Amino acid sequence: MRYLHTMVRVKDLDQSLDFYCNKLGLQEVNRMESEKGRFTLVFLAAPDDVEMAKERKAPLVELTYNWDTEDYQGGRNFGHLAYRVENIYETCQKLMDAGVVINRPPRDGHMAFVRSPDGISIELLQEGEHLAPAEPWASMENTGTW
Repeated sequence: MRYLHTMVRVKDLDQSLDFYCNKLGLQEVNRMESEKGRFTLVFLAAPDDVEMAKERKAPLVELTYNWDTEDYQGGRNFGHLAYRVENIYETCQKLMDAGVVINRPPRDGHMAFVRSPDGISIELLQEGEHLAPAEPWASMENTGTW
């Protein structure tokens, strides 16, 4: 397992980039915009991690800017911790066997979400290519929020 990123939702992307980049000193290493999803993701790395981050070998801060306005309450602006795993199905099965609820099952062979005992969302991402859809995951419904 490898730590990937921490996601934080931001209300004003320019203001947030000014803080994280111009004031704190992080550097933008990747950006993704989704017209369909109406959001922008900006990935930032610490200066000493930039080269490794470009090769996806350093942890990042993910700023998520939702184009539609939302007042973030109750910690909603903090999104999740993310980890890349060798086999998402085996990891989820191990967690389920240990009594952890799989809030968003890996139906796509790529992504799953669980929550810590304190309610922090943890995103699990399949390393490399997506695995082929497999049961029981492909048919499993979401549980709770993630």
